[in-house]
Amino acid sequence: MLPPYRAEPYSDFTDPRIADRYQQALRGVRASFGERAMLIVGGTRTDTKASIESINPADPSEVIGTAASAAVSDVDAAIDAAWAAFPNWSRRTAEERAGLIHRVGDLIADRRFDFAAWQTFEAGKNWAEAEADVAEAIDFCRYYAHQALRMAEPIEVHDFEGEMNESWLQAIGAGVVIPPWNFPLAILVGMTVGPIAAGNTVVLKPASNTPLVGWGFMKALGEAGLPDGVVNYLPGSGGAIGDALVDHPKTRFVNFTGSKEVGLRIAERAAIVHDGQRWLKRAYMEMGGKDALIVDDTCDLDLAADDVVRSAFGFQGQKCSACSRLIVFDSVHDVLVDKVVERAAALRVGSPAENYPMGPVISGAQHRSILQEIESGKSEATLVMGGRPLDVEGGFFIEPTVFTDVGPGTRLAQHEIFGPVLSVLSVSSFDEALDVANGTEFGLTGGLYSNDPHRLERAKREFHVGNLYL
Repeated sequence: MLPPYRAEPYSDFTDPRIADRYQQALRGVRASFGERAMLIVGGTRTDTKASIESINPADPSEVIGTAASAAVSDVDAAIDAAWAAFPNWSRRTAEERAGLIHRVGDLIADRRFDFAAWQTFEAGKNWAEAEADVAEAIDFCRYYAHQALRMAEPIEVHDFEGEMNESWLQAIGAGVVIPPWNFPLAILVGMTVGPIAAGNTVVLKPASNTPLVGWGFMKALGEAGLPDGVVNYLPGSGGAIGDALVDHPKTRFVNFTGSKEVGLRIAERAAIVHDGQRWLKRAYMEMGGKDALIVDDTCDLDLAADDVVRSAFGFQGQKCSACSRLIVFDSVHDVLVDKVVERAAALRVGSPAENYPMGPVISGAQHRSILQEIESGKSEATLVMGGRPLDVEGGFFIEPTVFTDVGPGTRLAQHEIFGPVLSVLSVSSFDEALDVANGTEFGLTGGLYSNDPHRLERAKREFHVGNLYL
């Protein structure tokens, strides 16, 4: 019997005792630098000649560790191992699977600061951001454990005279999980434990920037007693290995979170039926956002400014749920922008290990891309703050950046930059605000700051996003 589901609480790092525990975890992880993550196929750990080097984005001269890098020739073995494990795993009772998945969450909870400290070094997350990622991973394990029990219950059917009808859900086989680097534990765990809790098996290809965080998860699975082959670990090139996994005729489904460009590529490739393939692949993809927060003329602008800065610049804006478009009523535009700039300018940028509010972006390539977008944006909007790289120990740091006078159709308002860049758009009415908010190809997350009940109700119906904050 599982305990009732409850979201994992966060720590209060203003408590010196808790801060000391996190610092101890950082020292312990630093002492483990140089660890090598292996391929895990059917329970067998295998090294390779090729390597993926994991570096500290706050100090690129510092190598965190390495991972074996799979070749295309390893894909067949990994998919075959997942299918070999599927019959026994899918026949286990939902109670057995749920208990094991819940235990994985408990093991992660027991070492939450160790898992978080790895993210501080490998992903550049400060203490609160890293721990929140770990807490979400714990939540996924416990939530999907409960969902496994619910999904095992018969589905309601309607009687028909002369017939006895039953309906239930059934696991479908071996799939592929391709998670992103920005939530290297939470999203990786959620995309993996959901399918296996339901009785499927997977090949997990971690993001190349953060393979050691995923390696820690694989060790937790082993300790929890997950049978060999249920989750197979295959670090490798996103292009070569990712394509081979998606194209494989025995791949039953694909779980992907990442960029629009890669997601569309996966959707296209997954639709092709290859020789020996007996099904249409199911491809589930979350492909980023260009999220808008509407602030009207009825709300508390100080509270709104606090949340704008928190959402736009938390984890350096490297979230598909980050506020990248601030849509403001003309009448309060200047006042709100001043408040946002004042708060953003006060953010201290530095090493996440020292718990600065803002740390580095993930890589040199991302650093260059963001700075190019900022430079390009200067020709279509007004740069009111930031926009420059910061020289902190050679790390990939960028100032929090705010543009005003941004047009709804400009690149700044349409393209996902995935960095600490906020575009401010001015509108004259709530109708116009909704038109601008909905005027992108993305529909992940949005928000409205208002004390007008009518506008709040309209937003529920007319603000077209998956996650809406009011």
